Amino acid sequence: MIHDVIIIGGGPAGLAAAIYAGRAKLDGFVVEKMSPGGQVLITDFVENYPGFFEGISGFELVEKFTEHAKRFGMDIKNGEVDSVRPEGEYFNVNLTDGVTITTRAVIIATGASHRKLGVKGEQELIGRGVSYCATCDGPFFRNQTVAVVGGGDSAVQEAIFLTKFVKKVYLVHRRDELRAVKILQERAFSNDKIEFVWNSIVEEIIGKEQVEGIRILNKISGEISTIKVDGVFIFIGISPITQFVKGLVDTDERGFIKTDEWMRSSVKGIYAAGDCRKKPLLQIVTAVAEGATAAFAVEHDLA
Repeated sequence: MIHDVIIIGGGPAGLAAAIYAGRAKLDGFVVEKMSPGGQVLITDFVENYPGFFEGISGFELVEKFTEHAKRFGMDIKNGEVDSVRPEGEYFNVNLTDGVTITTRAVIIATGASHRKLGVKGEQELIGRGVSYCATCDGPFFRNQTVAVVGGGDSAVQEAIFLTKFVKKVYLVHRRDELRAVKILQERAFSNDKIEFVWNSIVEEIIGKEQVEGIRILNKISGEISTIKVDGVFIFIGISPITQFVKGLVDTDERGFIKTDEWMRSSVKGIYAAGDCRKKPLLQIVTAVAEGATAAFAVEHDLA
């Protein structure tokens, strides 16, 4: 069977694409390797999505997106994509379990994953004090001391969230000012559970069976010091999940897919939307807009 469109990724971009593709009566479905929602699923609180002025949990918002897509007849099927291969005027979407799906168009909405520090102790202690999700793991550190590494929106928002459980948060940032939006900065600065460690980078995460501390380098003074913590939460940016189309479509040096304003990639019939796409703003609202645009482009181009 040859489908009209296969949407790879069930985050906000993929689900928005599914809604618009379903409304356009395009035949196809969403392939998602985990649960629908992507990064939003592990976001504690969303307060900047239009219409939800009192805020909404990431889980609830994803539920609404998923129900909306299914209402228009777009199924969400579990599977992990290994590769996408052009086959004449069609594409074969090959899954890791050996299944091949043939389609006329592909929308890549795989999002991005958390970037790692790459320091000694990080890999060894993942799940034993090292985490990339405060919403998932914060409650395990009740009345303990943790470090958050980063200075952007995610790092600051998650540091604030962690103060609901922990007794102290060290926020370690390589610069002397935060990159987060002002409202988050104000909340962090006014929270007496958060202590800022400026101009510093983590050189090692210390611990045998569990995290016991971090060794940090002050970039200005050159001083190396150790802070005793029970957990380390890392939020230093993201890397796109685009390895399965490496060499097929044009990307930037970091792997983000380049598209035009219609979300068309360098390969006719392949589109990209959301956090896997090269763009200036990575937000739910932009992902949703791009997913809708990509589905509209597919409908237009197939017609």
